[in-house]
Amino acid sequence: MNAFSAVYWKEVRENLRDRRTLINALITGPLLGPVLFIMLMNVMVNRELARADQPIHVPVIGAELAPHFVAALKAAGIDADPGVKDAQRAVHDMTADVVIRIAPDYVQAWNKGQSVQVELVYDSSRRDANTAVGRVRAVVENYARREGAMRLIARGLSPSTAWPVTVADRDQATSQSRSALMFSFLPYFFVLTVFMGGMYLAIDLTAGERERQSLEPLFVNPVARWKILAGKLAAICTFAIISLLLSVAAFSTAPWFIPTEKLGIALDLGFHFGARVVVLMLPLILLLAALQSLVSAFAKSYREAQTYLSILMIIPILPSALLSVIPVKPEAWMYAVPLLGQNLGIVQLMRGDGITGQELASCLAGGFVAAALAVWATALMYRSERLAISA
Repeated sequence: MNAFSAVYWKEVRENLRDRRTLINALITGPLLGPVLFIMLMNVMVNRELARADQPIHVPVIGAELAPHFVAALKAAGIDADPGVKDAQRAVHDMTADVVIRIAPDYVQAWNKGQSVQVELVYDSSRRDANTAVGRVRAVVENYARREGAMRLIARGLSPSTAWPVTVADRDQATSQSRSALMFSFLPYFFVLTVFMGGMYLAIDLTAGERERQSLEPLFVNPVARWKILAGKLAAICTFAIISLLLSVAAFSTAPWFIPTEKLGIALDLGFHFGARVVVLMLPLILLLAALQSLVSAFAKSYREAQTYLSILMIIPILPSALLSVIPVKPEAWMYAVPLLGQNLGIVQLMRGDGITGQELASCLAGGFVAAALAVWATALMYRSERLAISA
C-alpha cells in the first residue's frame, strides 16, 4: 500500500468512528434540510389548495345596499358576514382577512348608471390572507365586467365597445420551467451540502491534528508532503461526494409528497437530473476541499478553524443571492466562473432546457482550473514546517 492509500484509508476509518463528523456530514446537511423543506412545502401547498376550494366568510359593510352583488359573492363560494364597525381594525387584529365596504351612495349611483365604488380592505403584508383577497378580488372584477356588459347591451351597444383592445396571453412557460421557481434555491443548497459535508473533516485533518500535535510525527515520515495532502483531500472529497449524493437522493423524493399535478408543474429530479448535477459539482468538490484545508491550516485550534470556515461559507451564498436579486441572461463566459456556472447549469436542468456540451465543458474547465490553483496553494502551505507547530 502506497503512502496516498495509507493516508486516505486511515483518515476515512478514523472519521467513520467520529459521530460528530458523521452526523454533520451525512445526516444534518444532506438529509435534514431536504426532509424539512419537503414537509414544509407539502403542508403549505395542501393548506393553500384546501383554502382555495372551501367557502370563505367575508364581512360586508353595506350588504343591504347591493343584494345582487352579495348573491354573486354567494355563488362564488364567498359568504357575506355582517359588517364590522371598523374595517381597518378588523384586518389589523386578524379577525378578518379582507373586508368589503360598499359605498353609501351605491343605490343612487347604480340607478343612474354611474360607476359605483366597492372597497376591499386588507393587509398585503399578511401572506396567509393573500388567497382570500385574490378570490374576492377576482369575483368583484368578474361581476363588474358582467354588469358593465349588460349595461351596454341594454343600450344597444356591443360589449366590445368598452374594450377596444384585448390582451391575449401566450405564456411560454412549461410545467417544468414553472417548477424551477419553487426550487430555485437548489443550486445553493447543493453547494452548501458539499461545503458542510467536508468541512468538519477538513478541520479535523488540519487544525485538529495540529492542535493534537499529531501532524509533526506524520511529516517526519519519509513521505512526500504532496502524497499526504492528496490522501487528506481525497478523504474530504469522499465525504463531500457522499453528502451530495444523499442530498440529491433526498430531493428526488419531492414529487412523491408535493402535489405537483394540482400546482400545474412537472418536477423532474430523478436519476438523470441527479447524475448531471453530480458531474457539474465535481470541480467544486475539489475546490472547496482545498480551500477548507488551506483556511484550516492557518488556524491553531479546532475552534479557530470553525470560525474561519464560517466566514468562508459566505462565498457559496453569493451567486444564488445575486441571481435572486439581479436576474441575468446567461452568457457563455459565465459558465466558466466557479459557483456561478454550477448555479446557472442546475437551474437550466430544473427548467428542462438542458445544458449544452460547450456549457458543460466551460463549467468543468473553469472549476477544475480554480481547484488546481487552490490545491497548489494548499500544497505550498503543507511544505511549510510551521504547519506542524501547534503554538
